[in-house]
Amino acid sequence: MVPELSVVIPMYNEEEVLPLLVERLRPLLDAMGTTYEVVAVDDGSKDLTAALLQRYHREWPALRVVRLRANAGHQAAISAGLVSALGDYVVTIDADLQDPPEIIPQMLAAAKDDGVDVVYGVRNDRSTDTWFKRVSARAFYRFIGLMSQTSAHADAGDYRLMSRATVDAINSLPEHNRVLRFIVPALNFPSDTVHYKREERAAGDSKYPLLKMIKLSLDSLTGFSTAPLRLATFAGFGGAVLAVLLVLYTFISRSQGHTVAGWTSTVAIVAGVGAVQLVCVGILGEYIGRMYGHMQGRPTYFIAYDSMTADSGAHGPTDTPLPAQPSHGHIQATSVGADDHLAQAAEPELAQPAEPTQPAQPTQPAEPEPSQLRG
Repeated sequence: MVPELSVVIPMYNEEEVLPLLVERLRPLLDAMGTTYEVVAVDDGSKDLTAALLQRYHREWPALRVVRLRANAGHQAAISAGLVSALGDYVVTIDADLQDPPEIIPQMLAAAKDDGVDVVYGVRNDRSTDTWFKRVSARAFYRFIGLMSQTSAHADAGDYRLMSRATVDAINSLPEHNRVLRFIVPALNFPSDTVHYKREERAAGDSKYPLLKMIKLSLDSLTGFSTAPLRLATFAGFGGAVLAVLLVLYTFISRSQGHTVAGWTSTVAIVAGVGAVQLVCVGILGEYIGRMYGHMQGRPTYFIAYDSMTADSGAHGPTDTPLPAQPSHGHIQATSVGADDHLAQAAEPELAQPAEPTQPAQPTQPAEPEPSQLRG
């Protein structure tokens, strides 16, 4: 049976926090009154995380264990969990309990009540983070937003709920080294937010040191922006303009006698060749940017509903149903409009001469009803 809810949790060396996570997560999901599964993705842990997961799996049938052969990284582990998840709604959450699992019911209720595909967990209180982490995170999101024109919540990480349509759309993307906190907003599916206070890490050490944060920043920049390639284009045209001005200056200086022999030709040749080279580099950058966008293979649209598949009963959980039934007044107005349209369509047929018909055959009179005889 397909569960309604899947909870995807990437894990790497989480033996200290894993018992605390199960202690808080299992009673919460059991009390929600819905079918669920928990997909724990072991990202090649080197401690006892794998052994603990197997033990909890025997005690908790709803816990699925997906173990990667080698450490692939946080975002890759989430992607593996999204491919494995079966639920109509999928929640991604880290194992460190900094993002409280207690708001999962609120996320699911918001997705159902508002009819949205994505519900972001947004941190409205990050006082437990260091000053450097708060400032660097805000600067990082603002910089990526300016460079890539992608709107992502500055205080939303990888804690979110997604519909099956969103998960299928993400799984269909062929690109590697994906950064989901920017890919999901880039899909521009209907979304909502749920705010919460970010807690301190329950146990263990952070799996995102400075070097990994820098790598994540580079992946985000190169994965969602061609701005570095455009720099070559701007530099090429800017250099060409400066070269033209420099050539004009050399000729003016030569006409005024302020140059020595051979200086004008040397400067003009060097400036001209440099301008051509810069323009050519800029053109190459434009074509490489187009190839880069083509290799990403991101679809330009996603179909949410098709009446043909819906009427035939062949649609799946990815299809989004139409909005609620129209009101009674709308139905009456539609019916009146339909009747007028049918009447207008029937007028040409009435204007045509009627074909001769066979004379009606006499019919036997109907026998009176017993009630009429008694009357």
